Amino acid sequence: MAGPRKVPLRKCVVTQEMKPKKELIRIVRNKEGEVFVDPTGKKNGRGAYISKNLETVESAKKTGILKRHLNAEVPDTIYEQLLLVIEGKKIE
Repeated sequence: MAGPRKVPLRKCVVTQEMKPKKELIRIVRNKEGEVFVDPTGKKNGRGAYISKNLETVESAKKTGILKRHLNAEVPDTIYEQLLLVIEGKKIE
């Protein structure tokens, strides 16, 4: 008999908390150095996870932690997209 499925945990780069993947949003830098929000969590590239809440996104923007984690410039549009995801809106 199989036990309960293990929930994949990831660490939020802002709060350092371990949370189920579903409660986090993944931001990815690909080989070309482009940074984008990855709602599916499956795109190739260097990923960083961030909690799905406004304070965390604001904090990430202020501290530039995503830039350090992804080693790339993170445009403001990324933070705007993160806020849309938190609000439950679809992004392309």
